[in-house]
Amino acid sequence: MEFVVIHRDRPGSLPLRDALIEDHWSYMDRFEKELIARGPIFTTDGSTLLGSIHIVDLPGPAAVRAFAFDEPNYQAGAYRDVLVRRWRNLLGRTMWDYPGGRTGGDRFLVLGLGAGEPADQEPPADRTGLIAYGPLLSDDGTAWLGTVALVEAADADTARAVLTADRYDEVEVHGWTFGGRR
Repeated sequence: MEFVVIHRDRPGSLPLRDALIEDHWSYMDRFEKELIARGPIFTTDGSTLLGSIHIVDLPGPAAVRAFAFDEPNYQAGAYRDVLVRRWRNLLGRTMWDYPGGRTGGDRFLVLGLGAGEPADQEPPADRTGLIAYGPLLSDDGTAWLGTVALVEAADADTARAVLTADRYDEVEVHGWTFGGRR
């Protein structure tokens, strides 16, 4: 089962995160084969770290919750909250398979939260710039809760446009970069 985990930083936690970076990477190394995408999220201008996203393929809800809450930064109190949701990988690849590679233009996390009639159940016809894309789902996979996309785009507004306008209760767009050891 595929899941999205978004850890949001507690204000002022950057020194703690910096001190724990090796612990964090060592922890993530244990999930190398399960990771679909990962990386830090920022304000859209890249000036402030906001947290991180991990998209993983794990056996079920209990396994993903253990992954999310055993993470060293979480255990040390660096995060103010955590979003854990089922997800479906509509591109069928990992971020490492993205043709644009690890570096390139500006990249963004687009998080659309919704309810009711599902939207954006298929990736846009023009997949240029799509690194990861899929719906957020309830634990049992039956209810649509939104869409998550990792996108290479000229700017935040262009990234936002991968989701259908006016179909979400809220859409967040954040700067994002490929995560992991450099």
